Amino acid sequence: MSSREVRSADGTSIRAWCNDGDGTPVLLCNGLGAPAAAWPRLVARGSGYRVISWDYRGLGGSQRPADRERVQVEDHAADARAVLDAFGVRAATLVGWSLGVNVAFELALQDPARVAGVLAVAGVPGGSFSSLFAPLGVPRPLRTRIGHLSSWWLPVIGPLLPPVAAGLTAWEDALWLAASGGAAREGAPLGALTAVLREFADHDWRWYRRLVAAVAAHAPLDVSAVRCPVTFLAGRYDLFVDTADLRRAARTLPAARYRELAGTHFLPLHYPQVMLAELRHLTGATSVAGVTPSPATVRRG
Repeated sequence: MSSREVRSADGTSIRAWCNDGDGTPVLLCNGLGAPAAAWPRLVARGSGYRVISWDYRGLGGSQRPADRERVQVEDHAADARAVLDAFGVRAATLVGWSLGVNVAFELALQDPARVAGVLAVAGVPGGSFSSLFAPLGVPRPLRTRIGHLSSWWLPVIGPLLPPVAAGLTAWEDALWLAASGGAAREGAPLGALTAVLREFADHDWRWYRRLVAAVAAHAPLDVSAVRCPVTFLAGRYDLFVDTADLRRAARTLPAARYRELAGTHFLPLHYPQVMLAELRHLTGATSVAGVTPSPATVRRG
C-alpha cells in the first residue's frame, strides 16, 4: 500500500493512500477515523479493484485545516475530489461507510460526472443524528438531542478503547456473535474488530468530537437527482442508522438496490466478502453503458 500527500482546494494537506491494485477505480469514503483494516477484502491488492482513499482532516496523517470550521461534509467532499485528481482518476465507484455515505452522496450531487456508482454501507445521505438509536426505540424528535449530548462524552470514552480492546481477546467469538445477532458468520476474522478498535482509539478525541459535530450539521440530502447505480446496505442491529431511513432513500431512486444484513454498524467487518460481492454487482451495472440497472430490491440475509 502506498501513500502520498495531497493538497485540497483550501490548502489543507491530506494523506491519501492506494492499495496499488489493478482494475476498476474505487474511492473509499471510509467511516470517520476508521482504518483501512476495516475493509479486509476490499483493500487487499488482489481484490480486483484499484482502491484509493484518504484520512479525514486532522485524523491519521492529514492536517487540520487552518480554518478550524472547515470540517464540514462539503469540505470532505472537496478532499475526495482532490484525491481523485492526485491519482489521475477521472471517475470512480464510491464506497461509503457511515460518515462516508454523506461524503459520497455529496460528491455525487456536486460532481456527477466523477461518480460511476455508490455503494452506501450503514450510513444515510445527510441527517445522520436523526437516524441514531432507532433499535432502542428512541423517538425521532429526541435522537438529535441525545446524539449531541452523547458526543460530549467522546473525549472520555475514546481513551478507554485501548484497554477495552485489549480485554476483548478472550471474548471475541461470543461478542462477535452477540453483536451480529448470531447470524454473521461469513468467515470474517474474529480478531479484526479488536485490531480496528486499537487503531481507531489513537485519535485526539476533542478534535474527533469537532468532526462529529460537523456531521450532525449536515442536513438530509435529496438524492433523487443521482443517476448513477446505487446500492444501500443496512445492518439490522445498527444503533447508529435507522434502516427505515435507508429504505426511504432507496425508494427515491428507481434503480437503487437495498439489502439488509444481520449485523451492526460494523458491516464491513461482519461481511467482508459480501461487501466485495455487492461492489462487483454494482460495478457490473456501471460498466454496461446505456443499460438501466434492475429496479429497487429488498433482500434480507
